[in-house]
Amino acid sequence: MAFDGLFIHSLLKDLSPTLIGGRLSKIYQPFEQDLVLVFRKDRKNYQLLISANAQYPRMYLTEQTISNPDKAPTFVMVLRKYLEGSVLQSIDQVGLDRIVNFHFSNRNELGDQVELVLSVELMGRHSNVILYDNKSQHIIDLLKRVNPDENRARMLLPRAKYELPPLNPGVNGLNLSEEQFAQFDDINDLIKVMDGMDRDDREELRGYLEDEFSYQSFKTFFNQFNNPKAFVLKTPRNKRKIFVYLPYHLELERESSDTNLNHALDEFYQYQANRDWVKQKAARVERVVRNETKKLTKKITKLQKHLDLAENSEGYRIRGEILNAHLNEVKPGMTKISLPNYYENNEPIDIKLDAALSPARNAQKYFTRYKKLRDSIKHVNEQIKLAKENLAYFDSIQTAIDNADPQDIDQITEELENQGYIKKPQKKTRKKKITERNLNKFKLSSGKTVLVGKNNYQNDWLTLKKANKADYWFHVKNMPGSHVILQDDHPTEQDIKEAAEIAAYFSKGKLSSHVQVDYVQDKRVKKPNGAKPGFVIYTGQNSIEVTPVEQDILAKKIN
Repeated sequence: MAFDGLFIHSLLKDLSPTLIGGRLSKIYQPFEQDLVLVFRKDRKNYQLLISANAQYPRMYLTEQTISNPDKAPTFVMVLRKYLEGSVLQSIDQVGLDRIVNFHFSNRNELGDQVELVLSVELMGRHSNVILYDNKSQHIIDLLKRVNPDENRARMLLPRAKYELPPLNPGVNGLNLSEEQFAQFDDINDLIKVMDGMDRDDREELRGYLEDEFSYQSFKTFFNQFNNPKAFVLKTPRNKRKIFVYLPYHLELERESSDTNLNHALDEFYQYQANRDWVKQKAARVERVVRNETKKLTKKITKLQKHLDLAENSEGYRIRGEILNAHLNEVKPGMTKISLPNYYENNEPIDIKLDAALSPARNAQKYFTRYKKLRDSIKHVNEQIKLAKENLAYFDSIQTAIDNADPQDIDQITEELENQGYIKKPQKKTRKKKITERNLNKFKLSSGKTVLVGKNNYQNDWLTLKKANKADYWFHVKNMPGSHVILQDDHPTEQDIKEAAEIAAYFSKGKLSSHVQVDYVQDKRVKKPNGAKPGFVIYTGQNSIEVTPVEQDILAKKIN
């Protein structure tokens, strides 16, 4: 089920007692559509993530480490001015709609008590976060400003009067009395008017009422939303869904359950949120990678055509020689002549001529063209090799982005700046030192530790500085991937297999069923002088073929 009205009602059962009375101590906007509000209560901090992402609008308490940007957007500066240090008085939901209001109490510059409302609208592409004054009902600021020509239903700009979006409230099943229920004698009529429900909820309610069309059955279904738990289930196509109750009438397979809904939501959205945040933060880098990849692909195609022409340039030499042998047959003003080819049993060969040149100069032109093409073969081969190396480099950058956490994108950006592909900012930022905390860390079934670099800088640091020379180094064969270090000098066959599976998972071949992985002691891995970040050479390696299984690999991860 999605973040529908009933889901939000259930979430607030847990969220409200946790946050109400807490003081809002920090506010930041790590990504364009996401806010983090940090509440302090009973000497504990609670991070509330609010996302106005059009595809996955949501809010819940998160334990993820989300970096605070160096520069705060305008909306965050406004929120800090009006809300930082204020106390959360109450949280309410507008009926069973996807609108949640956070009521704060604070003092203004004059010391007067003011009541402010932070309204969170989790409504698909219309999702927004709006701060307004409860007394005047005027908007102070909002996450997404919308011009009047984009939304004629309401004005969404600072100083405009706050109005609710157009709503079509139905019947609130949580409050429906037995007498009101008795007025319905058809299941479809009843389900059609229910408020706050998505398609899954409606189908599950239908199942309850088809089993027994009674008020008791109806209340049994709705009472689950007042005592929520979390259940993660999979569709037949392996799409994951989260429910606050365990559905019995839907074709779903149970994956996991949790008594803490916020904790379950944090885990459920962790991967998707991570990919969304990486996508937002890496947009500039990915644009560079796409453009450079496109340019290099075109360049290689062009060079390959030139190489093919150069390697098949004998025709120019042959035409020059035949023309030299028959100079007396060339008449002034001719643009083409057919002469016997003594290399092909005197079969006629057509030779194009420049009417402005003498017969001898025409022959020389063919020899010059032949020599130029032959002389270019070595240079073109070098250019193709260089272009292919650069293409492989950008392939490795894209693989690093695909495996990155949001905080890793800064290092990838810095790498491309240092390589000259992105213009360096005028204001120098302090270079962040790479430590073991930056890496992915795994524990094998034997208890041994495996470290994984997530970008080229981390790969170099892990392989060339962090690892002991006797540790074992793993990397997928002939494709981009992370450097992986097994911190042990006498690994078992099982250790090698598990470490190789991790290396396969953090590579371009993560979705393949047969991935070849090379492994060798770290002392045999070297970096050539002048090589790009992440590029190494190695000798004396062994190989193993593995199949990376995401669930098994992530189960070994150490947070």
